[in-house]
Amino acid sequence: MTDILINLKRSLCVACGLCIDVCPFKNLELVEGGVVYTGETCISCGHCAAACPNGAMQVPVIDSWEVEYETFIANKQWLPHGQYDTPGLVRLMASRRSCRNFIERTMDRALLDDLVKIGITAPSGTNCQLWTFTVIPIRKAVISFAGHIASFFKKLNVLAENHFLRTALKMIGKGELDTYHREYYPLVKKVLEEWEVSGKDRLFHGATAAIIVGSKPGGSCPAEDALFATQNILLAAHSMGLGSCLIGFAVSALKESPAIKRSIGIPDDETVYAVIALGYPDESYEAVAGRKKVEKRYFEG
Repeated sequence: MTDILINLKRSLCVACGLCIDVCPFKNLELVEGGVVYTGETCISCGHCAAACPNGAMQVPVIDSWEVEYETFIANKQWLPHGQYDTPGLVRLMASRRSCRNFIERTMDRALLDDLVKIGITAPSGTNCQLWTFTVIPIRKAVISFAGHIASFFKKLNVLAENHFLRTALKMIGKGELDTYHREYYPLVKKVLEEWEVSGKDRLFHGATAAIIVGSKPGGSCPAEDALFATQNILLAAHSMGLGSCLIGFAVSALKESPAIKRSIGIPDDETVYAVIALGYPDESYEAVAGRKKVEKRYFEG
């Protein structure tokens, strides 16, 4: 396991012990002559390599190419705690808004590739990194994907219009269709009518690209992993001059229809957690928005 997961270059090791302190599984020990790997479990987090001042630690499974970007040069020096512009960070997070107006401009694929790479800088449970990214790079493909979503909801609306079916399902404890009819059916019906009659796109709002974020099976907290990566993408997109919008209806359709997943190349065993519409925005604002008052609590016992 040592040869595969961690390479120790003893000639460079100065026995400082920094790698030992940061290893989450305490796999490393300091002995005469340097550090040795004594553990049985390694999640390839790279903490040891990142802490080593002389490059004595290497984790072969970690691909440095994944943090090489095409549209900008990243500073690879670790940023110490507290040494960042907190007001600037908050301004970025507060300025990013859901964009529902896009111009007809195709995104460079390099931007989409970099957004995925930025996404995977997020944390993941036990560093499993089982997230998946399906990129829809052109408007034509977005329209095709939206058509599949529209067909799904058209069929769902037919079911929701059946009062007897809704009532019968509700009586046996399956009230989802009734809830959908009450809360979403009118809006979805209007959106579908506009899509079919005038071609107005209220599903993806004219976005010229999209990224679908999912996870392979086996992760300890796959939903959280995928959504952390999604938030990274949303913030990075704003910093790159792009607009973004989460498309919840598309996520619902993908979860219920394996056929739609297959149509865009997503395996059946993957679960989709976010669909991000992307493009160049045709909207701007003068100020950041506030938020509803949040309920917070402390526990000190």
